[in-house]
This record gives sequence, structure tokens and C-alpha cells, in this order.
Amino acid sequence: MAKLAINGGEKVRTKPWPKWPIWDECEINAVTDVIKSGQWGRLAEDSRCKQFEEAFAAYQDAKYGIAVTNGTVALEIALRAAGVDVGDEVIVPSYTFVASATCVLANKAVPVFVDIDFETQNLYPEVVEAAITPRTRAIVPVHFAGRACDMERLLAIARKHNLAVVEDACHSWGAMWNDRKLGAVGDCGGVSFQASKHITAGEGGIILTNDDEVAAQAFSLHHIGRIPNRPFYEHHNAGWNARMNELTAAVLMCQFGRLDAQTQRRHENGLYLDEKLGAIDGISPLRRDPWMTRISRHVYAVNYDEEVVGVPRARFMEAVTAEGVGVSGGYPHPLYKNPLFSEKRFGKIAEMVEFPDYAAMHHPNCERICQTQVWVAHTALLAEQSEMDDIINAFAKVVENVDELR
Repeated sequence: MAKLAINGGEKVRTKPWPKWPIWDECEINAVTDVIKSGQWGRLAEDSRCKQFEEAFAAYQDAKYGIAVTNGTVALEIALRAAGVDVGDEVIVPSYTFVASATCVLANKAVPVFVDIDFETQNLYPEVVEAAITPRTRAIVPVHFAGRACDMERLLAIARKHNLAVVEDACHSWGAMWNDRKLGAVGDCGGVSFQASKHITAGEGGIILTNDDEVAAQAFSLHHIGRIPNRPFYEHHNAGWNARMNELTAAVLMCQFGRLDAQTQRRHENGLYLDEKLGAIDGISPLRRDPWMTRISRHVYAVNYDEEVVGVPRARFMEAVTAEGVGVSGGYPHPLYKNPLFSEKRFGKIAEMVEFPDYAAMHHPNCERICQTQVWVAHTALLAEQSEMDDIINAFAKVVENVDELR
């Protein structure tokens, strides 16, 4: 008789996992209040956007927060505010969401992809330093899934070469590097509040920084080039209208009230999963370096060893999902394999600025991780710790009965 659910056996889990987004009367009342107020934009001094900026920035250990329309725009403006200009090179990991690189292109600069550490998904400082040229202007550490990069070494490299450090903290709400929140550890950073994120209003983003000059520049750029205490129709920089609206800020303030407790639960459940899943042959949780003092776990990721388990990853994931534990394979290929980069679909800037030969790139760790990653959605980590056993049991059951999949 079959034991695996995919073959008709009993499922490990039939109970649904927590849904996302989580909301209650707070969001409904907050949005209703904004609608009734008639103040839907953020131009007033006492705006909800300003309240959210101040609250979230303080929570993330940042002096300044500039709320914008989404995380991609946050990164675009952060790079510009940090001094990235036409033709500058910006070092970016090849395993990340495309916005980590298109924010560079949006500034008519050049993404220079580098390989990652297979065991952490983060930048190798040595590889970063080897990629620096006279054209390099910035480094973009991506704290993937809220796992802090080695900021001590990256900042030392940046200081040595006079480079800006612009953190992609779009997965890092409440995550910590040496007990310090991420996003303003470097010169500045961008955070996302897109629909899947741990604090969301459907869309939204924020730029974080502790640098007075970067903050002033980012403010001007997100406010169509205006600067404080000058006439409203006087514009000083070629900026965006990237201001967050009051409806978005109202929702985010409610979401923010739940963030810390949810982050701590994901972190603790992730540690429990690391311990238990790491005992299963062929399943390797990512390495937790000592500076990763809290991990926000936008996804919970492990590496799958097909040779050890004995079936292709796709078949393994299909079987685990059938047990009531949904999993996915993450990014299917490195960023440089996207047609955008391999065919340099950048418009006329590709004729004016020298770009790397992306089609010829080969990053062994990144390409390998695209074939070995198995992700569990962050929503599952909001369940009780006792329910993490369902994830563990589903993985173990499939490995133990793998002959049924051959």
C-alpha cells in the first residue's frame, strides 16, 4: 500500500496554513478615516506618511525614512542619492530578484554580477573586491530572505575603494546584523512593502539612511526635485514623483503594529526547522553566520541533494506539496541568463556605455543553487512551532519512501 500522498497515501497535513495578508478592523478603520478626511496625498505636514516614515525608520535603526511607491523605486532613488551616475558600475549578486539590477539600469549605470556563497545565498566579500574596477561606484548587498550579509567586510572593502554601499533590504524588515537592523548599515538602503512582503499595503517602499546628505538628496528626488523651505514650483533635481499616498501609509501603520512579533516567530520557527531538517539526508539548511542575529525569513530555504535522495528536485517538491506542505524551487536561473541582460535590451544606453558580456557569464554557485533550492513560504512560519513538525515530517516522509517516486 502506498504511503506517499502523491500515490494515494494519507497526507501529513490537511489543515490550511496561515493566509496572507493578515488584517483586521485596524486596516478597515484606518483606510476609512483617510477616505473621509479628503487628504489622500501626503503633501500636508501632519501626514500619515510622515508618521509611518518616522516609526519605521526608528524601528530599523535609521535616522531617516523616505516613503515611496514601491521597493524598486526605493532602490533606484537610493542609488542616485548615493552618487551613482551614468556609466558607473554597481556590483550586484546574480541570485536575486531582477529589481536589484534594474534599479541600476534605471540610473543608466552598469550592473556587474558576481557569484554568491552557496551555503548562505549572500555575497562573497572576496569576489566583490575582485570585481572592482576604476568605474565601480557602489555595492548592492542583498540580504536575501532577511539573512544579513557580511557587512563588516563589505563596508571595509567599500571604504578602501571609496564606494557607496546601498543595501537591498527588501526582505529585511526586523532582520538584524549583530543586533542592528538592516537597511541603513551602509550608506542607505531600500525596503519593499509589495503584496508578498511581511509588512504590506499591496505596494510601497521606503529609503532608509543615517546620512544627512543622502537623506536630503533622496527626499528631493522622490519629491520631483523640490527641497525644503523653497517655493513649491521651484525644482532643483531631475527627480520622480514617487511619494507614498496616505491610504498606503494608513494600512502600513496597522501592519507595522504586528511586524515585530511576526518576525520573531518566523525567526524562531526557522531555527527549529534548521535543526530538524538538517538531520534529514539530502536536505541542507542554509548556513547561519554569527552576525545573522535575527533572520526575517521571507522564504525558508534549503538545498536539496538529488544524488543523495535519488529523485529529481521537481519530483521531490511535487511529493512534498502533495503532503500538504507547499514548496517551490525559487529562481530558475541567474539574472544574467534573462534576455534583458543576455541580449542587452537596454535601449540606446547600450550603445553609449560599455556593458559586460552577460551571455558569456558562468557563476557556478549561483547556477547550482538555482537547481538545488527548495523554498517554503514565509506564511507557514507564522504557524505554531508544533506545526513546524508537519514540514519536517513531510520532508522526512518523502525521503524515507523515495522508492515510491522512482
